[in-house]
Formats: sequence, C-alpha cells, structure tokens
Amino acid sequence: MTTDPILYSFRRCPYAMRARLALLASGVICEIREVKLSAKPADMIAVSPKGTVPVLILPDGGVIDESIDIMRWALGQHDPEHWLDHDDAALIAANDGPFKHHLDRYKYPDRHASDPAAHRAAGLALLVVLDQRLALNANLCGAARGLTDMAIMPFVRQFAATDRAWFDAQPLPHLQSWLARHVGSPLFETAMIRLHPWHPGDAPILFPPAGSA
Repeated sequence: MTTDPILYSFRRCPYAMRARLALLASGVICEIREVKLSAKPADMIAVSPKGTVPVLILPDGGVIDESIDIMRWALGQHDPEHWLDHDDAALIAANDGPFKHHLDRYKYPDRHASDPAAHRAAGLALLVVLDQRLALNANLCGAARGLTDMAIMPFVRQFAATDRAWFDAQPLPHLQSWLARHVGSPLFETAMIRLHPWHPGDAPILFPPAGSA
C-alpha cells in the first residue's frame, strides 16, 4: 500500500482545482492521477462509484470524494497559511448551490435546454454580492487568502471565461481584481499542471512536482 494519498483529478474541473489548491497549500504530498472523463479508470469507479472527480484515497484505504471535504481534510493535516480560519461555509454553499446552477445553464445551454442570458444575469447578481464583499477586504474573509477564496475562485473563473469580453465589461472591479490576482498566482499555476491521462501500470507522479512553488 502506498504511503501517499492518491488523488484522481481532472485539470479543468473546478472541483478538482480547488482540491489541488488546498493540497498545495497544506504541503500534503500525493500521487496524482489525471482522469480522462470519457474513459474513467476502473480503479477510481471501484472506490467511488459516482464517478466524479476529485477522489482522494487515503493511505489507510479511506476515500474522500467531495472536493470541499478534501480541502478541509488536507488543511486539517497542515495549514501554514491558516486557510481554515477563513472558511465561510454559507458563502461556499451559495457558490456550490445557486451559483453553480446558473453557471451550468449559462455555459451549457444546449445540455440544459436553458436560456443562457437569464442564467448569466442570475449568476451576475450573485457575483455582485462577492464584489461588494471584496470592496471591504482583499479577500472574501479578510486580508489574506483562505479556504473560501480557493473554494469559490475556480467557479468564478469558469463563469468569466464563458464570455470574457462581457465579463470584463461588468462593473465588478473588486471581483475582477481578486480573480486576476489568484489566477495569476504561483499557487494556481502549480495547481494547473498538465498531465497525460493515467493508466494502470504507469509510474506514480507526485503532486506537487519537485521544485514547484
């Protein structure tokens, strides 16, 4: 049995992004396995039949397959930046519930048979709340970045990227600055490492890679 946790991940999934960000911040070393969503590994399905990433397998065989739980577990091991002191569960729930609902129907209208303009407007209304909060502090729970920022940022990034010109034209100066700062950080750059899809028998790849920020 490996002595490191095993993380099944997908580079562009915002849930997997936030798990990787927390693992990086904690300093927990794991074996990372990039998943091809059209050909999910049987090893992953065996431990988490719902078939979504991220999935973290602990050295004792325990399985954590909710991204926010992976974040809190990793930071519970080691939290040098005190991210857990900046954990607003209600704000994260609003992101994972209403905002994600509108994001999906804005970004994938054909998949959901939705009106993208209506869901974009509803998502924007929720982002205005974040912008107002960021007018008071550099981050969502104070001056320093924390769990709440990293739990929400990947989804705001996805919303912004759906129509970048439109997003940049919105009156969200504090949110736009916050997003640019976190997306441009060494932490995020390391979290977005490009990997080939994992196959059984592949040599283990450790995350974070040696020498990363």
